Amino acid sequence: MHLSTGKVRSASVVATVAVALGTAACGSSSNTSTGSGAGSSSGGSSGPAISAVSLDNSFSKMSSLKSLGASGKGKIAAIMPDTTSSTRYVEFDQPMIKKAAMDAGVPASDIIVQNGENSDQTFLSDAQADITNGASVLLIDPEDSGTGLHVEQYAKQHGVQVIDYDRLVTGKNAPVDPYVSFDNTHIGQLIGQGFNTCVKSWGVKNPNVIVMRGDPTDNNSALFYKGYYTDELAPKIKSGAYKLAANTAGTWTPNVAQTEFEQAYTAHKSANSALVPNDENAAPIITYLKSHGVKPHQFPVSGQDATLTGLQNVLGGYQCGTVYKPVYSEAEAAVALAVYLRAGKTAPPSLLNGTSINPANGAKVPSVLLPSHWITSKDIEKTVIKDKFVPAKQLCAGQYATECKKNGIS
Repeated sequence: MHLSTGKVRSASVVATVAVALGTAACGSSSNTSTGSGAGSSSGGSSGPAISAVSLDNSFSKMSSLKSLGASGKGKIAAIMPDTTSSTRYVEFDQPMIKKAAMDAGVPASDIIVQNGENSDQTFLSDAQADITNGASVLLIDPEDSGTGLHVEQYAKQHGVQVIDYDRLVTGKNAPVDPYVSFDNTHIGQLIGQGFNTCVKSWGVKNPNVIVMRGDPTDNNSALFYKGYYTDELAPKIKSGAYKLAANTAGTWTPNVAQTEFEQAYTAHKSANSALVPNDENAAPIITYLKSHGVKPHQFPVSGQDATLTGLQNVLGGYQCGTVYKPVYSEAEAAVALAVYLRAGKTAPPSLLNGTSINPANGAKVPSVLLPSHWITSKDIEKTVIKDKFVPAKQLCAGQYATECKKNGIS
């Protein structure tokens, strides 16, 4: 869950972005899928076509980029944010980015994949070192936009291209560069809708909700919050169907999220549900609730990222569901875009399929926006198990074997 740009680009990248801005459709939301036009030139793609909606966990589409991968210059460097806000970065993003690049014909010696370890300084130092070591394209996912801006400015000074990965770097002076992510406002809406369905199906009377949120410096947090709170929960609170027990400050650090929840829960004894934006923050909250005698299907808690712990909490009846984001599609899309830019080519509109809005200056950012899915126990087999996102043997170990069998998970 979790989610950059530099400038002084080669002429091809400037042209790509300029054309994207000229052709992208306007939208009022921060993520808008246009379906066409973004990132294309009047003559179409100057390389092999690849579509954002055609990517799957076989990585087979990447082979169509081998000629570009072999002809491009410089290294592709990817820097993930941390190892704590979500397990996805180490388990999926990092190895999948490397696999996608190799399958696209980029030599292994030209691929760098790193993790900022939740340190702004480490993140910036990694980016600077990568540029020194010959990176021509950076994929960056800093939790803090200020760190992202520092990287962008440094990259601009050195003529290196940057792609925002998972998170849009915002700010009045943020460059307009390609962005690859899921539709994060829609993800928030899925969380809110799933939570609402859960409240009803679990028979929660007089819902009194503790609303959690992610780090306030993260643009994704704002988009998730707009989706689940502004769009989905606020109308119910306004109508009197729900009560708002507390609205916390926000963090992506699980133990801090637990502290925020405990303080809110202690202050509001009638609270009977929690809207939580991801699985990692939900996990210690659920552990805390269990320690206070809460039983399955009593206290709805939401989540995101389809982590092993999150899915087991869903099976155990403590988490309503989770948003499954097929990370393989994000890794493949980002690498495909990087391969085009590294080769000095224009990405096709089938890849850059939408626009996003920088809330600080209103700039329209050419984007790859990918679909995500709210899943409950009945959806696990046909999504995360089918995609080999989580092994069934690991998910169904021990006490979860019965629930797996009940839900047809094998």
